[in-house]
Amino acid sequence: MAINNPYATYQNNAVNTSTPGELTLMLYNGCLKFIEQAKRALDDNKIEEKNSAIQKAQAIINELMLTLDTKVPVAQNMLILYEFANSRLIDGNIKNDPALFDEASTIIMEFRDTWKQVIQINRQKQYANGNNI
Repeated sequence: MAINNPYATYQNNAVNTSTPGELTLMLYNGCLKFIEQAKRALDDNKIEEKNSAIQKAQAIINELMLTLDTKVPVAQNMLILYEFANSRLIDGNIKNDPALFDEASTIIMEFRDTWKQVIQINRQKQYANGNNI
């Protein structure tokens, strides 16, 4: 219950009050978190935990792919990179190879860092135009 768990309440409020851009950033961060969890589980030979974490990371990547507006040319390139990252997670999961997880992480980190910059630029523009929300 969120009432009994202040952290859950905080997380719930963070999601409910975030902009779509901030939600996308949360997805990237969540994906990276799950990939790291999978790597730690693999190091500890906890194969079920590794598999579960990778499946969560894959679910996030699938959500990111579904929300792409493929009418925008750059979205096609993003889709290819998402698919490649997803394939690295699948192969890494099957082969128990953390190097493949790292390949996926690198791609997701690039997206996350770029997205973070876009959010910062948009905020600067909003404040410069007097739209301090």
